[in-house]
Amino acid sequence: MKIGLGSDHNAFDMKENLKKYIQDLGHEVYDYGCTDSCTEVDYPQVAFQVAVDIKENKLDRGVLVCGTGIGVAIAAGKVPGIRAALCHDTYSAERAQKSNDAQVLTMGAKVIGIEPAKQIVKAYLESNFPGGNSARKVKQISDKELEFLKGAGSLL
Repeated sequence: MKIGLGSDHNAFDMKENLKKYIQDLGHEVYDYGCTDSCTEVDYPQVAFQVAVDIKENKLDRGVLVCGTGIGVAIAAGKVPGIRAALCHDTYSAERAQKSNDAQVLTMGAKVIGIEPAKQIVKAYLESNFPGGNSARKVKQISDKELEFLKGAGSLL
């Protein structure tokens, strides 16, 4: 798979460690930055670009890391059609894909260490969306998103 990998400066070291690990798992990695731990990088731009490239079918999935993983999840999820899941355990990472067809996995470099992060990434990348009952629920989410985008949706 083609995996977009990105971080802000708070998660640079984790991103660099994950890059080699994901390659070792047999995937192509496209590095969206940042380039060092000293230069401040605002995570929204990195998350937006990974999400847009997934939407445009340039990537299959994304892995984004920042200090907590929350900011990159929120930012990536603003791109219409993108589902980003914050996961700090392997079960959630597996379910992000199997139950929610999440195209983006996010994690917090200040929340978990590199070894758990590797196992979470592995669980996510080895899981696939089977459809079934989950497809109905994902479609409900997508349909509501389209309603809001058209300006016809209500908040409830």
